[in-house]
Amino acid sequence: MILRESCLPPGWYPRQKAQIEEFLQPYGRQANDAPAVIAPHAGWYYSGNTAALAISSLQAKAETVVVIGGHLPSGKPVLMAAEDGIKTPLGIMKIDKELGENFEKRLSAEINAPRPDNYNDNTVEVLLPMVHYFFPGSDLLWLRFPAEVSSFEAGKLLEKTARALGRRIVLVASTDLTHYGANYGFSPKGRGKAALDWVKQVNDAAFIEAVLAADPALVLQRAEEDYSSCSAGAVLGALGFVSSLGKRAKLLEYKTSADADGPTDGIPDSFVGYAAMSFV
Repeated sequence: MILRESCLPPGWYPRQKAQIEEFLQPYGRQANDAPAVIAPHAGWYYSGNTAALAISSLQAKAETVVVIGGHLPSGKPVLMAAEDGIKTPLGIMKIDKELGENFEKRLSAEINAPRPDNYNDNTVEVLLPMVHYFFPGSDLLWLRFPAEVSSFEAGKLLEKTARALGRRIVLVASTDLTHYGANYGFSPKGRGKAALDWVKQVNDAAFIEAVLAADPALVLQRAEEDYSSCSAGAVLGALGFVSSLGKRAKLLEYKTSADADGPTDGIPDSFVGYAAMSFV
């Protein structure tokens, strides 16, 4: 069995089983029973609680959990983990090869052939210990989608593939929101409280509203024009996946990394927005 190892350095998420269980134990199953969610992918110190709120709201019974990451611009192919399994601190999650191969056939025929994901990237890996904790007996499908409209169609193909196989799946779409400040080369509103308020109340709010409206073209427009999503392709995939299920997004929580240390530490020069959303 070929296994994918962790590529992220220590600090992104706990590496001991007991630490992960302690972190996630407060999150019982939410009442939403969602087939898909949107979760952030920063280090757990900053966005772990928000991500856990999203993932714990998924339907409890799933044969396979699909995690769609991003960090792919338009013009790139879908990426898929080619290994047989993924190592997490909780053990090994087996890759659902049957689902992956059937999805690859549909994707190749209707959009473009996917390629193996041989790159180091946080958008999927950082969420896998949570996925493994909440779905200890489920398989995994690791994907990354580019920021283009075809990712909406790819999400629809994924749902069709699972339905044709009779596979019960749930989906996690991974994205952070506005990356603001000197660290990211994006400071249109200067620094301090005015900048933080603008990110929360205007820039991230516009992206979230586009998701709530289930408008893939607007989601992509907001992400591209406002720099308000680093992995819009994952969100488009989730919207496509739920489009035939009659589900719409609901905002569970919104925070920024500026909230992590509390108000006494002041407003940092650079910060990132995070949202937990479920499709119900």
